[in-house]
Amino acid sequence: MAGRLPEVRLGASGLPVTAVGLGLAALGRPAYITADRDRDFGADRDAASMERRTHSVLDAAYDLGIRYVDAARSYGRAEEFLASWLRARRLGPDDITVGSKWGYRYVGDWRMDAPVHEVKDHSIATFLEQRRQSSDILGAHLRLYQVHSATIASGVLGDERLLGALAETAESGVAIGLTTSGPAQSDVVRRALEVDVDGVNPFTCVQATWNVLEPSAGLALSEAHDAGWGVLVKEVFANGRLTRPADAPAALNEMAGAQEVPPGDVALAAALAQPWADVVLTGAVTKDQVGADVDALSLTLSDAELVCLATLAEPADRYWSARSSLPWR
Repeated sequence: MAGRLPEVRLGASGLPVTAVGLGLAALGRPAYITADRDRDFGADRDAASMERRTHSVLDAAYDLGIRYVDAARSYGRAEEFLASWLRARRLGPDDITVGSKWGYRYVGDWRMDAPVHEVKDHSIATFLEQRRQSSDILGAHLRLYQVHSATIASGVLGDERLLGALAETAESGVAIGLTTSGPAQSDVVRRALEVDVDGVNPFTCVQATWNVLEPSAGLALSEAHDAGWGVLVKEVFANGRLTRPADAPAALNEMAGAQEVPPGDVALAAALAQPWADVVLTGAVTKDQVGADVDALSLTLSDAELVCLATLAEPADRYWSARSSLPWR
């Protein structure tokens, strides 16, 4: 079994994590917006098959040294699959750090053709309900609980009762964070940095989308890191656009070819190279993908290569418009 990856602390939360973490968005439900799911999954998407697959990928991740796993209430049965794996491996809360999220409900009913797969609700009632559900499933393993895709419009950062409830949860020993999506990520991060509940900000972590096509949140994430927050990076592969040579930008393919690695390795290495990034999440759905993503830790990009990759950035509005049109498959 491979040794543990180097351990770091997730900002002021103090949670022990590793530079690469495993996200379960694509493993806990039959449909998601990642490319090549037909190739990776085939037709075996009943709950029992998905649970076995999740356990297999978690085994590979753990044996390779990954010590952070990210779930959510809206990821189908991801929390349940994770909990059954933790029991099977007899792992305690000190063996691996688990984060989850509240604020979306999974409504896809395990159907590939569901018209809607998840619905956002950032009310205090939803927080209290989903906090209980996550705790019932994950127990003491739940160490980080995050607002799922916080936005200014959802009102979550201005709801005093809700913020008070988040502060109480933080006082109980569960770290509180938020995740962001969309072209206004930077505005959300900066607004969250200003939250005050009786002189204390309940948030100590932020998880945001950052990749070479959509790096617009980078400066705000650097500010969060400088403020002592833990920073987690998601969607480094742009939902599969950066792993497929046919879709990846020519410059990324050329760089990958020169290093004799797939383009996804370069995309992941670019995220790992950001000085403010504590954890970079992989959405791997096979054991081989987990292994390749951990291997990216050994890939070093030069300053010139990072400058070149910075030129691949798309306008944030265009990137998020394209993402919103991706099919669930």
